[in-house]
Amino acid sequence: FSMPLNDRVSIGLTVTAPFSFETNYDADSWARYDADKTRLTTIDIQPVIAFKVNDWLSLGAGLNAEYTKATFNNALPNLSPLLADGAQTLEGDGWGYGYTIGAQAQYNKLTFGLSYKSAIKHELDGSLTIEGLLGPIAASNGTKDGLSATFSTPSQTMLGVTLQATDRLAMHAQAISFGWSEFDYITIGAPVSQAIPEDYRDTVSLAIGGDYVINPKWTVRAGIQSDPTPTRDGHRDARVPDADRIDYALGTSYQVTPSFAIDAAFTYVAFDKTTLSTTTAAFPGTAVQTPIIIKGEMNDASASVFSIGGHYTF
Repeated sequence: FSMPLNDRVSIGLTVTAPFSFETNYDADSWARYDADKTRLTTIDIQPVIAFKVNDWLSLGAGLNAEYTKATFNNALPNLSPLLADGAQTLEGDGWGYGYTIGAQAQYNKLTFGLSYKSAIKHELDGSLTIEGLLGPIAASNGTKDGLSATFSTPSQTMLGVTLQATDRLAMHAQAISFGWSEFDYITIGAPVSQAIPEDYRDTVSLAIGGDYVINPKWTVRAGIQSDPTPTRDGHRDARVPDADRIDYALGTSYQVTPSFAIDAAFTYVAFDKTTLSTTTAAFPGTAVQTPIIIKGEMNDASASVFSIGGHYTF
């Protein structure tokens, strides 16, 4: 939502889900001791204000309030392989806060945009539930409340440029630098007191695209993006089996009425081949500490994303 207050100042509000994902494996999967079900939901609420300095330069700033809810579930081995697995579930939620600043400049047929979104540190409050353990380790069953976990989402620096090549054709290019190295550990507080290494790396994604106005009501667009994974070989686990990817996108907009338009898009994501390789432990720091060694490959992975939306002006 955006609204001008006068000819120089506008305000707005954006609500997005920037880092949400889910993985869900079969109960007998070879990866079950590393990851069974994982769900991360983030909701970012961003009020913004923009100021038009002159005919060619505008500045903007916003605050980011980001809610996060996470659930990590995995199987636990009992002392005998003849026994059914146990399970543990770590879940929590909480708020983190950051900011965004940006500028947009126009020169002839070119429009330039530059923005920066800060890293956001999240502290989640929640619980750890263990169930299904038998024999000498059955004492670990139960729920521990009052746990906390901390991690940081990445900073983002984005540079974009648009060339209005003709009255109907606009060409776009974009580069985004992600500070993923902020996501180095998920630190769980007492009484668990555990640091889960992630060791993500900074990345830069590059994209080009274009819009073509067929008529005053109908616009079509297409684009391609190179998006490298922040995960590293040797640290890539089954929770986030990510890989470098290329995104191919097609879209269209149709002006149904002077006030209402419909947008639709299709994106095909092609992932590179990659490997999963990580070593963790079940029951860390105890006499029955058990290494969990994950080694696997991801081949021929792809995703198809369909989206539809609308915007209304008044």
